[in-house]
Amino acid sequence: MITRRSFITKSAAAAAAAVIAPSVLGRDKKPAASPAPETVLNGKRVLYVWGGWMGHDPDKCRDLFVPWLESEGAKVVVSDTLDAYINNDLKKDFDLIVQSWTQGTINRKQEAALLAAVKEAGIGLAGWHGGTGDSFRNNVEYQFMVGGQWVAHPGGVIDYTVNIVDQKDPVTKGLKDFAMHSEQYFVHVDPNVKVLATTTFTDKNASWIGGNIIPVVWKKAYGIGRVFYSSLGHVIADFSVPEVLEITKRGIRWAAMSKFEPMEAWHQPVYKDHGKRKF
Repeated sequence: MITRRSFITKSAAAAAAAVIAPSVLGRDKKPAASPAPETVLNGKRVLYVWGGWMGHDPDKCRDLFVPWLESEGAKVVVSDTLDAYINNDLKKDFDLIVQSWTQGTINRKQEAALLAAVKEAGIGLAGWHGGTGDSFRNNVEYQFMVGGQWVAHPGGVIDYTVNIVDQKDPVTKGLKDFAMHSEQYFVHVDPNVKVLATTTFTDKNASWIGGNIIPVVWKKAYGIGRVFYSSLGHVIADFSVPEVLEITKRGIRWAAMSKFEPMEAWHQPVYKDHGKRKF
């Protein structure tokens, strides 16, 4: 007999382990060879938006990532207000948005501009932890764009392992599993994201989720735009873990190419037998 819990666990494992061959979405010609990582951000126009709850160190993350973006040749506009989404012509002026804004309230005009920039204009979006995955709890279309939403971190700051499940994707290629001492994010996640790294929960802090495998790093499409998300990066100290910093930088680079490279397409096979299973 397949219980609901075992089905959820097995389904999550199937999604995490699947490596789907990418195909070109909506474009016939083959993509040109990808530029070297160190040249990807050169000349890219980046809007870096930070603010919200200060417990996630958005100011310190700004001071880490903005200089790095500029050192790679990006032209960065920094804003501490969500009005940046309506005070700028996002579709024309930017190639990438990096958002670090936890537990905020976004109004309809601000949200509509952000969503359209990614979905319709193909602007990339990149972010991490609560700054992107727990930004606007009342805005389900925003969550649909990101591909997931934080719901819990049982036990608070704990020791856990991040497992790299895709060794072929450029964001995680060459990296190995690594240990973390931070918040282990339990997220509600879109089944059609491309999972690059996962974590397995124990039953120590929540007995009913023991053994569940939850995505940690993913990328996805929203319309014609690329979206990168990592649940790592609770506080600035997390980026002292080399793998966390490297994954974040690679994810930002990947999202920055949203307008310039064909989108990958994938379908995670979690529900491929849906309707045929008997419970």
